Amino acid sequence: MDRLIYFDNNATTKPLPEVVEAMSPFLHDEYANPSSVHRFGQSVRHRLECAREQVAALIGASPREVIFTSGGTESINTAIRGLLAHRPQCRRIVTTAVEHSATLRVLERLADEGYAVDTVGVDHDGRLDREAWTARLRDDTALATLLHANNETGVLFDVGELAAEACARGIPVHVDAVQSAGKIPIRVRDWPVQAVSLSAHKFHGPKGIGALYLRRRTPFEPLLLGGSHE
Repeated sequence: MDRLIYFDNNATTKPLPEVVEAMSPFLHDEYANPSSVHRFGQSVRHRLECAREQVAALIGASPREVIFTSGGTESINTAIRGLLAHRPQCRRIVTTAVEHSATLRVLERLADEGYAVDTVGVDHDGRLDREAWTARLRDDTALATLLHANNETGVLFDVGELAAEACARGIPVHVDAVQSAGKIPIRVRDWPVQAVSLSAHKFHGPKGIGALYLRRRTPFEPLLLGGSHE
């Protein structure tokens, strides 16, 4: 067989051998529901919480601030709608023109529901227009959402400074860090943001697993209701 030369890691990555090895027991023997109170279930719960600690360490968060999801799209949708639910009096959202479709599509739906979406453009190098960003942040802005690393150009936005401008006006911020987490250092404590979305398959983890960082004590409404597990 010819050797495969793969240049599409921005789309997805191959799971590392140690990742496959770590997951293998849960596909065979350790199949209990981690929400079950019996010993078998609690053993799996312990392993789940260890994974939560690893994700928290990756981004400089507390394990209690990490919520597991099915991937980046669910994390983004959950963050945006969950944060908006606690600011019903504000009906404007600020974002950029170069967001991933997971963000753009949910904002289109929100526009259909009556929200005004203010979009900030970029220059020919893909850099955000800072003056336009600042001008879009208003008293009636409910949320600011932006990506950290662009999935097509690789341009990094200065999330810390952009979020600080929103924070100074009392506007919650969501960051799509799907393309940067696991590739460059991230410390969410250095960002004045309320939520950050992640996806494991972008940095050699398994597909179908994402995470949402939700800063402690952030007013938030879950997207999915029902079971208390993730």
